[in-house]
Amino acid sequence: MRTVQLTDDDVGKTVVDGDGDEVGIVSAVEHGTAYVDPDPGITTKLKTKLGWEETDDDAYPLQERAIETVSDDRIRLRSDL
Repeated sequence: MRTVQLTDDDVGKTVVDGDGDEVGIVSAVEHGTAYVDPDPGITTKLKTKLGWEETDDDAYPLQERAIETVSDDRIRLRSDL
């Protein structure tokens, strides 16, 4: 099993499901865990682009086992979950 190393560089990336449909945006990374805002508005997107990350009640931790791939602009979730 490969290990995914998530960092602050992943903040702002789009999270897509196995079919490529957008499910959210990475709003923060804390201790290697990405937190995903499942319904990001323009405010959240702007904050993440400016580096004003924060974890709030609307962000959910993304389990490493759920990640299929990480590219320059998105995180793709496994389709078999």
